[in-house]
Amino acid sequence: MTKPSPSQTPSLRSLPSVDALLRTERARALKSIVGARRLAAIAREVTDELRLEVRQTASTPTPDAASISRDGLLAEATRRLEVACGRESSSGMRRVINATGVILHTNLGRAPLSDEARRAIAVDATRYCTLEYDLENGSRGRRGSRVEQLLCELTGAEAALVVNNCAAAALLVLSVLAREGETIVSRGELVEIGGDFRVPDVMAASGTTMVEVGTTNRTRLSDYQKALNDKTRLIMRVHTSNYRIVGFTNTPALRELVELAHSAGLPFYEDAGSGALLDLNAYGLTGEPIISDSIAAGADVVSFSGDKLLGGPQAGLIVGSAPVIDSLRSHPLYRALRTDKLVLTALEATLSAYSRETHFDELPTLQMIALSQDEIRGRAEELIARVSQIISSDGLILELIEGESAVGGGSAPTANLKTVLIALSHTRLSAEAIEGALRRFNPPVIARIAEAKVLLDLRTVTAAEEAEVMRALAAIS
Repeated sequence: MTKPSPSQTPSLRSLPSVDALLRTERARALKSIVGARRLAAIAREVTDELRLEVRQTASTPTPDAASISRDGLLAEATRRLEVACGRESSSGMRRVINATGVILHTNLGRAPLSDEARRAIAVDATRYCTLEYDLENGSRGRRGSRVEQLLCELTGAEAALVVNNCAAAALLVLSVLAREGETIVSRGELVEIGGDFRVPDVMAASGTTMVEVGTTNRTRLSDYQKALNDKTRLIMRVHTSNYRIVGFTNTPALRELVELAHSAGLPFYEDAGSGALLDLNAYGLTGEPIISDSIAAGADVVSFSGDKLLGGPQAGLIVGSAPVIDSLRSHPLYRALRTDKLVLTALEATLSAYSRETHFDELPTLQMIALSQDEIRGRAEELIARVSQIISSDGLILELIEGESAVGGGSAPTANLKTVLIALSHTRLSAEAIEGALRRFNPPVIARIAEAKVLLDLRTVTAAEEAEVMRALAAIS
C-alpha cells in the first residue's frame, strides 16, 4: 500500500493557535457571553481536541484528509468554540415553558411564583430591606416575623419557623426533640423521595434512634404503645406524599397518636410533606393533610413544604406550640438551616394571598390545579387554529387527544386531573426530533413523548406563554 504523502494529511503546523482562534470575529462576539477567561479556556480545549484528531488522521489517513487546510481547521475550531460556548450558556439557569402537564415539576423548579411574589423579590428583596429591622422602634427585628405571623394565622398554630426545605425541617425537629433518644414511626411511613432522600437517613443524621412499628400496610395504636420506654423522646408520623398503600390497610387516627404521645409525656411530630392550607378534594386531590387540621388535633409540631401545594418558594415550614418552636429557634442548627431574604419575601407574598383569600386568583399552582378539562380544550383548539395559519408547510400535524395531568413534586399521586393534550407528529421528523427542536428553542419548550407523538399540555402553560409556544411550533414546520 502506498503511504500518503505529507501534503495529503493535515499538519500540526496547520492548526490555529489559541490566540488566532480568539482573534476571530465570532470569538470576539462570544467574549461578552462567557467572559474572556472562560473563552480562552474553552479555546484551549477546542485546539487540544483538534490536535489529537489531526495526529490520529496522520497515522490513519482518510480519503478527505487532504481537504483539511489551515483555513478549514480554523473554521472548524471556530464552529466548535461556538457550540461549546452555547452548550455552556444553556447549562445555566434559564426560564423554560413547562408544557409537560406536571404542575410541580421538580426538575423545572416546582411551584411557579405568583406575579406579586416575583414583584416583591425584584422591588423589595434585591435591595436593602427590613430583613431584621423593626421600622416602628428603629431597632433590630426578628427575621421572617411577618411570615411567621401569617403561618400562625392560617394554621391556628401558636408559633412558626422557616428553614430552607422540608428535609431541613425534619432534621431540625428530630435533632432538637429526639437526639440521643428513640423516635417511634410506622414502618409504612419510611418513605424515599427524590434525590435518594430517605426518612431513615435523616433520622440517623439527627442523632435519634429510629424505632419501626407495625408492618408496611397495617400499624395499630397498640404497636406504638408497646414500643414506648424510658428512651422514647418522640412519636412521629410521616405523610406518604409520593405514594399510597391501598387495600388491606390500617393506621391510627392522628388524634389517637397525639393522645398517646401526650399521655406518655412526649411531644408528637407530623411531617406532612406537601401539606396544604386548604381542602383541595373538589379538584381531585384527596388524602393530603390540611395543616390547620393537624394543629387542631393537638400535634405539637408540624412541618411541610413551601414549594409544593402551598404554591410558594422552596422552604421548610414548621408550625406548632410556642415552647417547641422556641426550642427549635434557639438551637445552633437553626442558623445553618434558616432561609434568606429572597425566600422570605416570596413566601410572605404567597401567604398574604391566602390571608386575603385571593389565592386562586394569584397563585399559579392553584390556578393550574383548578383548570377544568373543558377550559384546557378551548385553549388548545384556539392554539391549533392559530398555529395552522402561520406554519409554512404541511409537515407538522397537530391533533387533540384526551389525557391526564399530574400534580407532581411528590404530591397527590392518585390525583386524576383530566386534560386535553395537543399531540404533535410530522411527515418527516421523528417525535424525538420534534421534542429536541422544542427544547432547543428560545425559550425552551419542555414537552413529553408518548406513543411516538410529542404531547403538549396547556394546563402548565400560561396564557402569556402561548404565543411563544406558537413560534416554537412554527419554527419546526
